[in-house]
Amino acid sequence: MSSYSNACAGQYCNQGWAEVLTHMSPYGYANFGIAFGLGLSVVGAAWGIWLTGSSLVGAAVKAPRIRSKNLISVIFCEATAIYGVIMAIILANKVKSPDDASYYLDDDWDFAGFYYAGYGMFSSGLSVGLTNIASGVSVGIAGSSCAIGDAQDPSLFVKVLIVEIFASALGIFGIIVGIIQSNSCNFPIAPLE
Repeated sequence: MSSYSNACAGQYCNQGWAEVLTHMSPYGYANFGIAFGLGLSVVGAAWGIWLTGSSLVGAAVKAPRIRSKNLISVIFCEATAIYGVIMAIILANKVKSPDDASYYLDDDWDFAGFYYAGYGMFSSGLSVGLTNIASGVSVGIAGSSCAIGDAQDPSLFVKVLIVEIFASALGIFGIIVGIIQSNSCNFPIAPLE
């Protein structure tokens, strides 16, 4: 049994947030990274759809012709949620349990490798989720402007749509950074030789 498990001040390692966070399982950090990546991406998509949809419906009262072509803004917002789903699948496939299914691992295991993988997957999921919130909100604001501008002047649609495409690229950059962060995150499945 590792001597690290006896380093708690309280019986359940809960004598303050510092002790709880430093004694949390690397698998917990990895799964929180997956949850934050997926959950925050869906929040970003919902927020963008809310911003775009409300302006689209309001502007469609004056100019009903904008309803169908401005749905592209809603699709761009939904893409941010899809980026979160893709990253969650990539991260979930990296979580591997040890071949030795005992409660405590012996001292010959690579504990630093466990924590490196856990922290890396947590930061990867968190960065993808936060980036997708920013992407969803920026696509929603640009989509809202696109709907309102298109209702006033149809020639503005393509011009504002280009800005919306650049806003959507933030989510793509986020998933690329998340993949790079998680590339070297591999949970050890056997003791060190």
